[in-house]
Amino acid sequence: MASSQSLDAMEKAESLAAADLASHTKVSYADNQALDPSLNQSITRRLDRHIIPWLFGIWLLAFIDRSNIGNARIDGLAGDLKLDGTKFNIALAVFYIPYVLVDVPSNWLVKTLGANYYLPGLLIAWGIVGMCTGFVKDYGGLLACRFFLGLCEGGLCGGLILYLSMFYRRHELLFRIGMFYCAAPLSGAFGGLLATGLAQIRHGGYNRWPWIFIVEGALTVAYGLVTIWFIPATPNQAKFLTAMEKEAAVHRMGLDAHGASQESKVESEKFSWHWVRMAVLNVNTIILSLNFFAIITPLYSYSLFLPFIISNLGYDSVKAQLFTVPPNMVGFFAVILCTFISDKIRGRGPIMVGCCSIAIVGYIMLLVESTPLVHYGGTFLVAAGVFPSPPAVMGWLANNLAPHYVRATGTGLQLAIANTSAFIATFTYLEKDKPRYRTGHSINLGMLALSLVLSTTNILYVKWENRKRERGGRDYRLIEGDEGLLGYRHPSFRYTI
Repeated sequence: MASSQSLDAMEKAESLAAADLASHTKVSYADNQALDPSLNQSITRRLDRHIIPWLFGIWLLAFIDRSNIGNARIDGLAGDLKLDGTKFNIALAVFYIPYVLVDVPSNWLVKTLGANYYLPGLLIAWGIVGMCTGFVKDYGGLLACRFFLGLCEGGLCGGLILYLSMFYRRHELLFRIGMFYCAAPLSGAFGGLLATGLAQIRHGGYNRWPWIFIVEGALTVAYGLVTIWFIPATPNQAKFLTAMEKEAAVHRMGLDAHGASQESKVESEKFSWHWVRMAVLNVNTIILSLNFFAIITPLYSYSLFLPFIISNLGYDSVKAQLFTVPPNMVGFFAVILCTFISDKIRGRGPIMVGCCSIAIVGYIMLLVESTPLVHYGGTFLVAAGVFPSPPAVMGWLANNLAPHYVRATGTGLQLAIANTSAFIATFTYLEKDKPRYRTGHSINLGMLALSLVLSTTNILYVKWENRKRERGGRDYRLIEGDEGLLGYRHPSFRYTI
């Protein structure tokens, strides 16, 4: 009898202990259950309809407002403001000083201030600065506008990546990054057509190029004001989801964390310098930041100088603007195709290797002695290779960092390091090197070769680390300390190749 009472007491104690553990556990047992595929698909479709189009518009306007100075240059900006020597290149470089400095702290603010207010707020701010650029009368005014434009745009790219990572699972993410990032090459095509039309305006003492900035800046401000009302801050606050869909949307993100996060809702995660250190010391962060540095050099120089490169093949300003459209459209479709394939194969590295190889062939075509038609053909291959690479390398790092503040810090640091390459990109194509620009093409060729090496290195590292975890080689971490502080170091977490 005593033995029976003792057994009952032990069972009761174990039951109470289990209940106490459950009450202190932030991720419930339900979070370990599979999600209904039809419900998951329904949530993804709703997110695609209600979020992606707005982000596409934001990034389209960002790239138009950033690179329209290239269009304005061949429509009278350089002559009116007396941009001789390297003044134009300096004006391009000034943009990236604040742009680099704000990347990491801006990412920390995305969740704190609410992405639904913060991201459109950036849009409105740089739209106003863009409009002001149309009214500048001297070189100093241009430098000031470019500085503040960089300040306002600096946090955008990392913010958009971080924002999407709150809604989409890791192997759904890259295609969605591609769906907004494809606006970058489209901005070259659309921006060229728009600039051609706006440069015909002569009114109120402002002729040709000022109207490119004034009208495009006004469109940006209007779009930002509208966007505030439509994008949600987190899945739990998405008005277009039902109560059950909201719960499932939060639940599926918990499943996708594979032990890297102990919080069921992103709103619950708290900032800690522990997460910052983890982001900085991750091997993926180091390699992929340098990789992004390498790949973004040809991207920036291509976007900024394509109209000028084509004009030096022997075409007048109007034809040069129009001839930028076809290669940029190739880049547009390449981004969509490559990011779609990448999510299907659940791999980022192979896409990077393939795209770099294509772009390398393009730059070789630009360097060889041949006809303008061959050189123009090279711009198509460059576009097809360089435009899909940034979403691939950004998505690769976002996939391999967790939880939220590790990802926020890592992606911000990646962008900060990568964007320092703009100081190279803005000086790759100089007046003294035209019309062939061999130095600029050679620099970009070298950067693509570096990206190829870094991509291959990270593929090998990720495969090695995943095999280590599969064999139980990292299980000791579970008993070293608090499992909730492991993040991406959790033995159950697998890196994306």
